[in-house]
Amino acid sequence: MISLGIMQGRLTPSKNRGIQFFPFDMWENEFEIGCKLDINEIEWIFDYDRFEENPIWTLEGIKRIKNSIGNTGIRVRSVCFDYFMRRPFYKYSREEAQKIKKENMEFIKKLISNMKEINAELLEIPFVDNSSINNPYEEEQVIEFLYDVSNLADQADVLVGCETDLPVGAFYTFLQKIDGRVIRANYDSGNSSGLGYDHRDEILSLSEYIANVHIKDRVFQGTTVQLGTGSADFEKVFSALKDIKYEKSIVLQAARGKEGDEENTISKQVIFVREYCKKYGLV
Repeated sequence: MISLGIMQGRLTPSKNRGIQFFPFDMWENEFEIGCKLDINEIEWIFDYDRFEENPIWTLEGIKRIKNSIGNTGIRVRSVCFDYFMRRPFYKYSREEAQKIKKENMEFIKKLISNMKEINAELLEIPFVDNSSINNPYEEEQVIEFLYDVSNLADQADVLVGCETDLPVGAFYTFLQKIDGRVIRANYDSGNSSGLGYDHRDEILSLSEYIANVHIKDRVFQGTTVQLGTGSADFEKVFSALKDIKYEKSIVLQAARGKEGDEENTISKQVIFVREYCKKYGLV
């Protein structure tokens, strides 16, 4: 059965913080609101800004997270390592790269350890936007890096989901090169529609690797828009998920609506996704 999740921060007013951020002021409230909206899980965000204040970084914070999980029944299955888009080691000079790579690994090591404390099982590393893989040198560096990450994750029994903007054939080959037991793919319907990729082709080709799905809609070569108003073909998305017998998480990462009307916006998005899940037998 599909578990429906929400990206952290979507239930909190943006207040000029952008579309995605860690809601330091309201993260516990989001568990309560999510419970009312029939959400099963919250995908945790770990960013570089104020990272030492992020509850998943501290023992006291972990206690509070466990408390919120216990009180609401909403789990944290996945952690989105947005930090990495700010500090991808292979975008620095070769002199700086080794220092930043060491920092990357130290962060991942601690985060994986703390994830186990709250029974989170998937660390997502985004290789998009500022951390996009743009040439053979960067790909070589990332693959070598992921070998080391794979060893850490394997020891902790945690999966690592890679989100990339590579075409499906190149993405599949990339994953095969790593060939790690724990390295997987995070599929994002909005990123794919924005790039003009074919959802069905991607999902069927990557089926053995897909560990998580983000649902959003983007206009081709444009921005994120409300579900059903962009270039994403959700009939293709959900029919393909049915064909690969997908049974993990679907996480809402859709466009924000009117400021202050977050509950109503998410409620409509929940209905949108659950109707497709029902239509294609994913419930």
